[in-house]
Amino acid sequence: MTLLLLVGIAMAVAFPNLPDISDLADYRPKLPLRVFSAEGSLIGEFGEERRQLTPVKDIPKVMIDAVLAIEDARFYAHGGVDYKGILRAALANLGRIKSQGASTITMQVARNVYLTSEKTYTRKIYEILLTFKLEHLLTKDQILEIYMNQIFLGNRAYGFAAAADAYFGKSLQDITIAEAAMLAGLPKAPSAYNPINNPKRARSRQLYIIERMLENGFITAEQAEAAKLEPLKVKSRSDNAGIHAEYVAETVRQLMFAQYGDETYTRGLNVHTTVIAAQQDTAYKALRRGIMNYERRQFYRGPEVFVSLPTDRQALDDMIDGVLQEHPDNGDVMSAVVLEASPKKVLAIRQNDEIIEITGDGLKPVQSGLSDKAAANIRIRRGAVIRVTQTPKKTWEITQLPEVEGAFVALDPRDGSIKALVGGFDFEKNKFNHVTQAWRQPGSSFKPFIYSAALEQGVTPATIINDSPLFFDAGVTGGQPWEPKNYDGKFEGPMSMRRGLAKSKNMVSIRILQTVGAKNAQDWVTRFGFDADKHPAYLTMALGAGSVTPMQMASAYAVFANGGYRVNPWLISRVTDQKGNVLTQTQAPLLSESMRAIDARNAFVMDSLLQEVTRSGTAASAQATLKRPDLYGKTGTTNDSMDAWFAGFQPTLTAVTWIGYDTPRKLGARETGGGLSLPVWIEFMTQALKNVPVMEPAVPAGVVNSGGEWFYDEYAGGAGISALGMDSGANPGTPQVIPMPEADEKLRILDLFKN
Repeated sequence: MTLLLLVGIAMAVAFPNLPDISDLADYRPKLPLRVFSAEGSLIGEFGEERRQLTPVKDIPKVMIDAVLAIEDARFYAHGGVDYKGILRAALANLGRIKSQGASTITMQVARNVYLTSEKTYTRKIYEILLTFKLEHLLTKDQILEIYMNQIFLGNRAYGFAAAADAYFGKSLQDITIAEAAMLAGLPKAPSAYNPINNPKRARSRQLYIIERMLENGFITAEQAEAAKLEPLKVKSRSDNAGIHAEYVAETVRQLMFAQYGDETYTRGLNVHTTVIAAQQDTAYKALRRGIMNYERRQFYRGPEVFVSLPTDRQALDDMIDGVLQEHPDNGDVMSAVVLEASPKKVLAIRQNDEIIEITGDGLKPVQSGLSDKAAANIRIRRGAVIRVTQTPKKTWEITQLPEVEGAFVALDPRDGSIKALVGGFDFEKNKFNHVTQAWRQPGSSFKPFIYSAALEQGVTPATIINDSPLFFDAGVTGGQPWEPKNYDGKFEGPMSMRRGLAKSKNMVSIRILQTVGAKNAQDWVTRFGFDADKHPAYLTMALGAGSVTPMQMASAYAVFANGGYRVNPWLISRVTDQKGNVLTQTQAPLLSESMRAIDARNAFVMDSLLQEVTRSGTAASAQATLKRPDLYGKTGTTNDSMDAWFAGFQPTLTAVTWIGYDTPRKLGARETGGGLSLPVWIEFMTQALKNVPVMEPAVPAGVVNSGGEWFYDEYAGGAGISALGMDSGANPGTPQVIPMPEADEKLRILDLFKN
């Protein structure tokens, strides 16, 4: 009697101090920021708690049955505290029967939402009191809904909907009995019964839960037997939730945080982007393939680390598991530990005891590391941690994580909506977004903007320009003498402006800029969105000596693609809250004259010139590969091949590729924009333009065709400038010496650029 009195007094004292639980009637858990493609595919999620709030009516019965079977079979029968369960637990503690737990689902909700997990009598009293309070305030379905969405299930997943995606990559609505039983085993110990980390223990608990479901009449014997035999496809650590759009998701996160602050990660914002899932996937794969193809041509830098492998099998397994976790797979560039190595064969082990054999062509990229004369830090031997990848023929090849970086962005030039964005080789390896943050020299891919300025000065595609040497002495430059060169070191003499751009002749571009005037050109390029201060008014501007980002280049080339309008890139189309209410929405802008950057006829003639580049010039493989004429663009390779570009478009899609090192260094004497970046662009466009009809721009007013060439009306009869740089004589090998200019026209000496 005394004990009961003391308990009663304790409860009377504790009850007024219980937390207010009225807010649970309108349950609003912390929900992550979720980012979606235009079609609704999930491409990113941010927040400590990955959760997909699912009303109890939408949770499949099989999932509820599995949870009730193992956690609280009498949930709908008891009043919050299952006294029979407590008695069973007490007997289990005496070692008489197998424990089935004493905490009801309501008690777990009370503990998980409001209390700590400390095991004290005071906390237990509070837990029981809160349980009664919850049962009084909420319906059973409300309590179950909170539990099914709130419980932590490992792998950053909170709630069973998030867990279904985290472990099986599928919607909760599609879950099977076998999968539901596996997930239902997680609440007791998410780490111990995690099917990714501990598949054996997870399997054992799954079988036990299937038996419990059968005992409680939730499934038939036939269903139980089938569930036990069903093979489960559990996602591995290296699996991604689908589309590789990490740079897109991070860009969205930054934009949302700037607007919503810390609530970004808790209020359940759903952000729908303009990114097309298929195009994003193609861009990601194309850029990685382009970079890895380049990497195959580089010298082997050696294994990432060396470990001493024990002879004991269990110790060996533990060692390999540990080192592979420290060197995780990077997409299709996977890690492995060498078991045996010779110049003709390498045996290596991957995760889950997968033994792979590399022979023949698969060893070619690392022959220097298999030589007996290889330095210790280069040599591939037992215990070396290497990188491997599968070839299209499904054979293995040894490779290495690339040091070079890249960027790819594609947008619709008709409204500026971004369709694909890949900010680097791999987000986990390097989170720097090269599309928006990398200021690099564009080389010859900048020349079209100088040519565009020239069209307004009377230069025409038929204007003859001398591709002969130029020499600027110290009096001209104010410093070192400057003698620019063409990429191939050759001079071809007089040629048309059209051929000069197609062949990316530096002397032609310089002479054009001399005619336009460096200051005039500097002003002109700002129409395309470039910063004047990043393109100093010197003749080296003709060779792309300024600084741009890939995003700037995509936006600038869109001006040519859409007939002369400046469109700003945009990414977010709609933001909604957890209930689907629209918070913000972006309407695609309609092209209007207020957005005009250059005249329609300027854009049209430039399109004709850029089309020639992809037909017969430095990017001729574009039309040859895609078998369509509506392709336009320009290659770019900076001095000493430090940056490789291709910027181009089809009237519905503008795309830019850049490849280079973060700390600028030579890519290699034979590496060019046409050889490195153009193949990435072609691979992307091959997929992106499938079923897109050929589209060529209509001829605008003020443009005529004469003799197969396009002219502005006023220059069709031969008026305007007909030849440039023809004062150096007939010998194209004799440098034209430039007289000393006015002080403000002196050249700044910069590294020169090639095609």
